[in-house]
Amino acid sequence: MKIELTGAAKRYRREWVLREVNLLLAVNTSYAVVGPNGAGKSTLLRMISGYLTPSKGKISFDYQNQPLPVSEVYRYLSYAAPYMDLIEEFTLEEALEFQRGFKPYVANLDPKEILSHVLDMNKQRNKPIRHFSSGMKQRLKLALAVCADTPILLLDEPTTNLDRQGAAWYNSLLSTYHADRVVVIASNVEEDVAFCTQRIEIQRFK
Repeated sequence: MKIELTGAAKRYRREWVLREVNLLLAVNTSYAVVGPNGAGKSTLLRMISGYLTPSKGKISFDYQNQPLPVSEVYRYLSYAAPYMDLIEEFTLEEALEFQRGFKPYVANLDPKEILSHVLDMNKQRNKPIRHFSSGMKQRLKLALAVCADTPILLLDEPTTNLDRQGAAWYNSLLSTYHADRVVVIASNVEEDVAFCTQRIEIQRFK
């Protein structure tokens, strides 16, 4: 997988949030998007995901040496962010089964293994997600994204609502299931991005 942004820029009404973004994102590399709050980190992730169209410039995707239409990109990525919602009427087990219906899990994991060995939440398997704490919901979002078998993994402020134990769990999860992917993590918390091998300073594009 390869993602290339060429002169990409994003404007909301009259305000330019990002300008002249030139990036080449490659597989087996992890990128930290860093900078102050409100500087455009989440906007950049949404452009990389194909959810936002650049106001200027372009973004292209290449998979197995073939161009990938932006309309198909969602099939190849997983994304976790605090502002994304879960289906709270589902139980934990139902949420894991529902996800598998759209995207298989990496390393042939099945929902039972994720419950027991990844999340360590087997006792909550039949509990509706609406009754979860904010930290439990964030763990589930991260597990669904990181454990999905996709070549693109995007994480926005991954340790939001996690305590120190949860942050350590996140780093262990990412270390275990990051291989053969383009990984992009947006955060101004150093612990979130310590895993990354490349840094993208969002202020370069203001």
